[in-house]
Amino acid sequence: MQRSSLPHPPIARRVRLARYVAPDLDTRLVQLRRHVGATVVAGMFERASLLGRRFAKDADPARHGVEILRDIPYLRSGLAAHDLDVYRPIERDGPRPLVLYVHGGAFRSLSKDTHWIMGLAFARRGFVVANVNYRLAPEHRFPAGLEDVAEAFRFAVDHAASWGADPTRVILAGESAGANLITALTCALAYDRDEPLARVAKSVGVMPQAVLAACGAFQVSNGARFQEKYRFGWFFDDRFRELAELYLPLVGGKPAPHDLADPLCLLEREAPARALPPFFLPVGTYDHLKDDHARMEVALRRHGVDVEAPRYDKGVHAFHAFVTWQTAKRCWRDHFEFLRRRGVPVLERPEY
Repeated sequence: MQRSSLPHPPIARRVRLARYVAPDLDTRLVQLRRHVGATVVAGMFERASLLGRRFAKDADPARHGVEILRDIPYLRSGLAAHDLDVYRPIERDGPRPLVLYVHGGAFRSLSKDTHWIMGLAFARRGFVVANVNYRLAPEHRFPAGLEDVAEAFRFAVDHAASWGADPTRVILAGESAGANLITALTCALAYDRDEPLARVAKSVGVMPQAVLAACGAFQVSNGARFQEKYRFGWFFDDRFRELAELYLPLVGGKPAPHDLADPLCLLEREAPARALPPFFLPVGTYDHLKDDHARMEVALRRHGVDVEAPRYDKGVHAFHAFVTWQTAKRCWRDHFEFLRRRGVPVLERPEY
């Protein structure tokens, strides 16, 4: 598993600062500030996940009738980034729908292990869940992560039957950066793209039954657009600007946009060659990415897509991960009602 750490202790911090301050002091200080800010945010999510797994009585999968098959390699690279976990109901009355879950983390942090609650949330409602890792930026820039998700998609469909899942009933789900990746994967299936990852995805021969893309960063380029509208402080401005700077490939030292890194822009620009599946686009009203969700809803409706894009009052970014919050409970109910109304079998279970 690839993990971020908290900021370094004072001596090590001074050593790292020496590396950042030359030759351009202002640029290096901004880089250091962004590194520390991103590390703190990732560390908060990692520790919340760890504490939840360790101390929450409802974190035990067996309490929910769920079992986990851990660390299955979907590519034989030897990298933990190419592992997935399978969450599945212990008792199954036949093949269950398959969920491919792709975690968030600004493309640079977190993992399937920090997102165990997402796998559990779907599995306890009767889904077989492939909860995947992928290579992270900035060591692995676009399209590495999306290439991995396409390979995980192929592997999960190929092995669905052995896990007790129906390979013809696939749902893509993810939040934040994961929402970007599953939307881009869907675009790779629906548009006439010739990238290797698009060929891998199309070789599966399956279009998702639905796409559940929560609090999505659907446009990576032009992170300055949020500051131009909201005029917030440096902390949030850094988070949006570094998406492009760390994730996109660099051309002449600058991030280079790409259709499948900016699926929102692709959908706004042109219609797909094939019909897109239904989209569920939940987002909180305290999440600045709600603007991208509004644009995405308009773009999808323009192409005749079945889409719901609810906003949840006072919901922060990735609020639905905190499954005991009332707003999160409502969001999860809406996830499953969205699927049920489209013919997907969902088990009735008590809430957390």
